[in-house]
Amino acid sequence: MTLIDALHINDSGGKILLDYLIKSIEETNIKVTYILDERIKGSHVIITNNNVIYIKSTFVNRLLFYLRNKNRFQKVFCFGNIPPPINLKARSYTYFHQKLFLFIPRELKFKTKLILFIKSKVIKQLSNNTDFWIVQSNLMKHDLLNKFNNNSDSKVLVHPFYPPLNHFSKVSTLRTPKSFLYVSNYQPHKNFENLINAFKLFYDEYKKGELHLTLVNNESKIIVKINNLISKGYPIINHGFINRDSLTTIYRQSEFIIYPSLVESFGLGIIEGIENGCKVMGADLPYTYAICKPSISFNPKLVKSIIKAFETALNTKSIIKTEQLVFNEIDSIKRLIGKNDI
Repeated sequence: MTLIDALHINDSGGKILLDYLIKSIEETNIKVTYILDERIKGSHVIITNNNVIYIKSTFVNRLLFYLRNKNRFQKVFCFGNIPPPINLKARSYTYFHQKLFLFIPRELKFKTKLILFIKSKVIKQLSNNTDFWIVQSNLMKHDLLNKFNNNSDSKVLVHPFYPPLNHFSKVSTLRTPKSFLYVSNYQPHKNFENLINAFKLFYDEYKKGELHLTLVNNESKIIVKINNLISKGYPIINHGFINRDSLTTIYRQSEFIIYPSLVESFGLGIIEGIENGCKVMGADLPYTYAICKPSISFNPKLVKSIIKAFETALNTKSIIKTEQLVFNEIDSIKRLIGKNDI
């Protein structure tokens, strides 16, 4: 029996990947037990073929679970960056997908940086409890090995996986010329401030282009700023939260994906954009080149550089198509979970 430990996953991109993983497993005859955060009970995809245990997501509760069940499983798959809290006889894999545990941007608030620092120390302390790490790109493999140097190259496996969007939906393929889409929620390292400032100055000069966002409407400073610009006539369209069934439409109506984030583990929005025909305007950072050859690149820390990228998109008649470099390996993940290692 295999344990799928996703106790530390409850929202954002991790939850999207978890739902996809569960759906993929439930479509097979692979027998597993899931341990999940009680907060997502009723909100994850349906589990029909396997057992699920819900507990409150705390370090102590997770430790107690492992102490009570240390001899119950032949294989453990930790989905959520953190290896098992104890050393097990079972073969263990840890799916690591959070770059912020490896590199903490200076732009984050002190409290956030402190939490990430502590968690990264915990992960390093527990790193000997996992037999293998699984990451999404060769860049993540390189960074993980540098951070936790007690691991050998052969112990870090590269198997990116991500849920495909609905490519068979009947949506418009008419793209709005010079439309720029950034699919992301708000976090400081996502760099919305520089993006908004750059688009404002670009539009002041050229009076062309549309910027599309998917930020939840609330009373945050960035939303107030965006709404203020919209009220002044700037063509910024904030679609709010977009469910995955509707994302295909917005991608296929956009000419460019723009990705100014300062740190990314993978950049799911980039992959989704490419697979739906968008050209990528990507940050001139390693995470971009780990997954694609972008059509346009820029320095995300410099507003002038982002403006220049907008100008290139506007004035260049023939922009090279973005080349995708990584692809979905969910079948490899299923084989790894389902195979008999004993």
